[in-house]
Amino acid sequence: MASVAINNVGKYYGSVETIKGVSVDIADGEFVTLVGPSGCGKSTLLRMIAGLEDITSGQIEIGDRVVNDLPPKSRDIAMVFQNYALYPHMTVEQNMGFSLRLKGVPKAEIAEKVAHATAILGLEPLLDRQPRQLSGGQRQRVAMGRAIVRDPQVFLFDEPLSNLDAKLRVQMRSEIKELHQRLKTTTIYVTHDQIEAMTMADKIVVMRAGNIEQVGSPLDLYDYPFNVFVAGFIGSPAMNFLDGTVTQDGFAIADGIVLPLAQSHADAATLGIRPEHLRLDADKGIAMEVVSVEPTGSETHVVMRLAGKNLVGIFRERVQVRPGETLKVSPDLERIHLFDAAGLRLG
Repeated sequence: MASVAINNVGKYYGSVETIKGVSVDIADGEFVTLVGPSGCGKSTLLRMIAGLEDITSGQIEIGDRVVNDLPPKSRDIAMVFQNYALYPHMTVEQNMGFSLRLKGVPKAEIAEKVAHATAILGLEPLLDRQPRQLSGGQRQRVAMGRAIVRDPQVFLFDEPLSNLDAKLRVQMRSEIKELHQRLKTTTIYVTHDQIEAMTMADKIVVMRAGNIEQVGSPLDLYDYPFNVFVAGFIGSPAMNFLDGTVTQDGFAIADGIVLPLAQSHADAATLGIRPEHLRLDADKGIAMEVVSVEPTGSETHVVMRLAGKNLVGIFRERVQVRPGETLKVSPDLERIHLFDAAGLRLG
């Protein structure tokens, strides 16, 4: 195992700057997720750590070694790809042991390492099968097993669950997290899915347009987003935003509507409230027109219209309303977020 230090790393493709001098420290044994929208640079940064992309500027250290000029095979990392990258003509057992055979590792040692990884991932019944005979989840386990047998200092995952269906993604999220807790290997995991990031990571790195917007624990980013972008990206459904101004009575938005505030900031220009922090309030709530109702079983998602803008509310209660009807809702005043005109958090 090893720490990873990314120091002012930049990447150009010709004249296009895709990674803009990013820095982040990853502790030994930590599970860190790089998250952000498509094209933000997260996969490029991961490939630079792996040695699959050249580093234009800055420095990457794995353990006590600067690896900028080292080939991938010399970095002591193992990477799990989105498309599994299994050899179709090899069995599961052969796929898992292939990298060790290339290194000239003795057969007995290969068999021992493959058996160990197989036991961890529950692959014993599949050892003689070829990839075409496996489901998507089984192929992903084989790809993970191939990484485990190498006993690397760092695991790198590049959107490994994006090809799986929703139910299997939830299962594999749990398995990868359990695997990390068992092996304690430093792990860097790239995803565009913020739910994956929230549920799996010790630390999240939020990226946008080649920059790091915020680094912190999942709950830090959820409770104290640094700016409007992070606030809107972390959390599902996304945070509701309303533009307005602070007055003596609260936060004034369009149509003469004023939302109450627990504490005010004179320079606040945007108010944010998460869907789960809206509550039904038949007595003192703000009347909103219902646009749509989406029952999920345990919750009801309601899209409402306020001052010409759609807001989403998540309610644990069974909400008996139809589109076009009115619902009275109040925000949890302690959970309101305020941002200035530049989109930066206030308070």
